[in-house]
Amino acid sequence: ETVFDYDTLKQRLREMAFLTKGVKIIFRDKREEKEREEVFHYEGGIKEYVEYLNKGKAALYGDIIYCEGTKNDVYVEVAMQHNDGYNEGCYSFVNNITTPEGGTHLVGFKNALTKIFNDYAREKKFLKDNEQNLSGEDIREGLTAIISVKLGEPQFEGQTKQKLGNSEARGAVDSIVSEQLTYFLEQNPNVAKQ
Repeated sequence: ETVFDYDTLKQRLREMAFLTKGVKIIFRDKREEKEREEVFHYEGGIKEYVEYLNKGKAALYGDIIYCEGTKNDVYVEVAMQHNDGYNEGCYSFVNNITTPEGGTHLVGFKNALTKIFNDYAREKKFLKDNEQNLSGEDIREGLTAIISVKLGEPQFEGQTKQKLGNSEARGAVDSIVSEQLTYFLEQNPNVAKQ
């Protein structure tokens, strides 16, 4: 006998709706005495996912930083926002499936984030010439981020197959985030300073 866990299905369907902006998922439970319905629909996609994950936390800036593009047949979508917490919450997905162990797409994101923030800090003299670069851990403190890639033939590593191995995903994420984050920081100096 198959038993469906409502909360598990609800969480996964909400996640799928966040990861595919504009899609509408109607979840109905028609079991006797448990009838209920929920609708998941997020026009903002992963931007709304970051808002949802940051509920109850104070955002350090109002805008959610959003990067999107395609490079080497890899579609990349990233949304992020810092909050006043100390924990890093970077969640990565490949073709709408979670990759709990990360992989090349997450490495590309972290590389771009660290490089661009350090370059910006040096250019704007937030870091002096004799000071060390900010560490990736420092930059990601209090960060909530969704890194989502879509590609034709994902290759997973490890026994559990929960880590992306495609090298082109790393380059695509690194390139798109680097370019668009640089532009965002230049256009939003107050956010960049925070």
